[in-house]
Amino acid sequence: MVNALREVFAYPFMVNAFRAGAIVAVVAGAMGWFMVLRRETFAGHTLSVVGFPGAAAAVLLGWPAAFGYFGFCVGAALVIGAASRSASATTYREESALIGTVQAMALASGFLFVTLYSGNLNGLTGLLFGSFLGITSGQVVLLLALSVASLFVLGVIGRRLLFASVDPEVAEAAGIRVSALSIGFLVLLGVAVAEASQITGSLLVFALLVLPPATAQVITGRPVVGLILSVTLGIAVTWGGLLIAYYTPPPAGAFITTLSFAAYVIARVVRWAGSRQRAARPVAIPEAA
Repeated sequence: MVNALREVFAYPFMVNAFRAGAIVAVVAGAMGWFMVLRRETFAGHTLSVVGFPGAAAAVLLGWPAAFGYFGFCVGAALVIGAASRSASATTYREESALIGTVQAMALASGFLFVTLYSGNLNGLTGLLFGSFLGITSGQVVLLLALSVASLFVLGVIGRRLLFASVDPEVAEAAGIRVSALSIGFLVLLGVAVAEASQITGSLLVFALLVLPPATAQVITGRPVVGLILSVTLGIAVTWGGLLIAYYTPPPAGAFITTLSFAAYVIARVVRWAGSRQRAARPVAIPEAA
C-alpha cells in the first residue's frame, strides 16, 4: 500500500488531481449541506446539467472548458434565483416547471454544441463523466482562489442563511432579505458546481454535492458538526475515487459516486438498525408506591 501511494504521488498530474479534488470536495461539501437543508436539490441538479452545454460551447469556441462551466452555471443560478424570488406570485409547480425547462434546454444545447464541434469527440466523455489527467498547477491555483472567495462569502452569510433555511417566514419578519439571500446562495452553488464539474463531470457532480451532505445530515442534525462531516466525507470519497481510477480504466467520477452512495447507504442502515434496537427495548414501568 505504501509503495502504491508513492507511485501515485510520483506523478505531478496526480498530485494536482488530489489537490484539486480536495478543494472541490470542501466547497461541494459546504454548499451541498445548505442545498440539502434548503431542499434545493432539483435546482442543484439543474445547475450540474447546465455545466455540460457551457463546457461544450467553450470547447466549440476554442476556449478553456472552465469558462463555459462557470459562465453557464452562474447564469443559470441567476435565472433560477429570479424564479425563486417571484415564488410569492407563482406556484411551486410553475417554479419547478421553469427549472425543468432550463434543464431540458441545457441538455439539448449541449448535444448541439458537441455535434457542431469538428474535433475529437472523445472529449465528450470528459465533459460528462470528468477527467483528472489534464489538471494543471494553474488550474489548482484558480480553483483555490475561487474556493476561498466562495467559502468566505458563505461564512459571512452562513448564520442568516441557516436561519432563512430553517424558517424563512420568521427570518423575513426579523429583517433578513430572504430573496436576495437565496439568489446569492444559488450563485455560490453555481460556482461550486462549476468547480466540481471539472473533476466529476457534469452528470456526476450532483452526487458529490448531495450524497456527502445528505449522509452527514443522516448522522447528525448539528449544523457545525454536520458541515465538518460533510466536508470530511467529500474529501474521503474524492481521494478514494481518484486512487481507484488511477489503477482502473473507468473515470474517477464513477468511483466518487459509488463511494458516496455506499457511505449514504451505510449511514441509513446504521440509523435504521439503531432505531429498531431502541424500539425493541422494554419500557420500564415504575412500581406503585
